Amino acid sequence: MKDLGRLKYFIGIEILRSEQGIFMDQKKYVLDLLAGTGMVDCKPADTLMIVNQKLYMEEKADLADKGIYQQMVGKLIYLSHTRPDIAYAIGVVSQFMHQPQKAHMEAVLRIIRYIKGTAGHGVLFKPNGHLETQLYTDADWAGDKGNRRSIAGYFTLVGGNLVTWRSKKQKVVALSSVQAEFRGIARGITEVL
Repeated sequence: MKDLGRLKYFIGIEILRSEQGIFMDQKKYVLDLLAGTGMVDCKPADTLMIVNQKLYMEEKADLADKGIYQQMVGKLIYLSHTRPDIAYAIGVVSQFMHQPQKAHMEAVLRIIRYIKGTAGHGVLFKPNGHLETQLYTDADWAGDKGNRRSIAGYFTLVGGNLVTWRSKKQKVVALSSVQAEFRGIARGITEVL
């Protein structure tokens, strides 16, 4: 074995150390993704998704290229390891991997346009002098237009630093917003425990 010194770059993740803490990003990975999709010169989008956009499987809609769609979404899933801001949108578009439609591909291209404008974003881990664990949860009641299931999400902070984040469609249809929120809280508490 050989000591190569402090970690700086590993499997597409860049690690920068300073007095403020440790910053992790995937800027080079983003630039390679833009080059691979031919979107280096695209105009950046201000938001990940169109406000209140609900993606679902439409009857008799035009299909997108399944292989290209799966490749793009797969790369975006890997990017979400250091980008909690895109995790929800990636979860939404990854639901249509089996039969992507044109509207789903447009949503993926918008995410790529968004990350072009935010290529340097990442996660900062800084010393805050404590190791308190905090949990935040939320859920939308019957947010999936296709099957009326709710989507719940949570993120946890340890010592004031973001360590886990997740959003997932619930397995059953909630009969009320309270039930959807309760299921989201239960999943978040399970993560903390």
